[in-house]
Amino acid sequence: MTHKPVRKAIFPVAGLGTRFLPATKAIPKEMLPIVDSPLIQYAVDEAREAGIEQMIFVTGRCKSAIEDHFDIAFELEHTMAARGKDTSVLASSRLTPGNCVYVRQQEPLGLGHAIWCARDIVGDEPFAIFLPDEFMHGSPGCMKQMVDAYQNIGGNVISVLEVPRHAVSSYGVIAPGAARGAITEVLGLVEKPKVEDAPSNLIVSGRYILQPEVMHILEGQEKGAGGEIQLTDAMAQMLGKQPFHAVTFDGNRYDCGSKVGYIEANLALALQRPDMADEVRAIAVNLLK
Repeated sequence: MTHKPVRKAIFPVAGLGTRFLPATKAIPKEMLPIVDSPLIQYAVDEAREAGIEQMIFVTGRCKSAIEDHFDIAFELEHTMAARGKDTSVLASSRLTPGNCVYVRQQEPLGLGHAIWCARDIVGDEPFAIFLPDEFMHGSPGCMKQMVDAYQNIGGNVISVLEVPRHAVSSYGVIAPGAARGAITEVLGLVEKPKVEDAPSNLIVSGRYILQPEVMHILEGQEKGAGGEIQLTDAMAQMLGKQPFHAVTFDGNRYDCGSKVGYIEANLALALQRPDMADEVRAIAVNLLK
């Protein structure tokens, strides 16, 4: 059986990034760099690897730096070329016309509302969702692993990871069913449960492939945890009506919504870079003396 291809991806990037103030006063948190590329660039590269053709950015006020990043920087490129410098380093930051769409979330009403803002662009197609501050690092990338699974099982697919039991109250958690390798049937979804009420320690980790019917549910979705319109609540309504599975990501996750996770991601990637690993390791060892 063939399934509709996943051609479009939504990047909800309207958040204020208050946990990183004052750094995010004038710069979107998604533009904070991991070594030498912004977080949003890693997410877009992951999407491209998975065959995504159109990037949909749900933005807010003061987020124009994201648009600028994926545009052609004529003055910069002209100056670099005139000085004999290699401009290929900018290649990954160019999105061609029609491959990127920007839509505003005018009020901070939650992740579910942000996704709903892109409903007319998604149309009647399955689509991917990337939460850029959930930095998923692996080869192949997280979304490629999910798309490969989706091509076999169809329906709705979410990425999950195991966390210590005491940490589940910070995340969406699945109630697992039958498992086959990395693929687990999803029987239930709970947003930020109490530790004693959590159905498992498998958390939803910032990557989704959803069928377009979720948009109709979000249309009338009431506010949930935190007084926001929760995507998890809408997905829970699709359980039992459509196939729903989780893919356990084979790779590393860095929570770049937290300062410690952000520093960890920078250190981890720097230590994997041949051009700087030895120096960074020496610096780290020296600091730990």
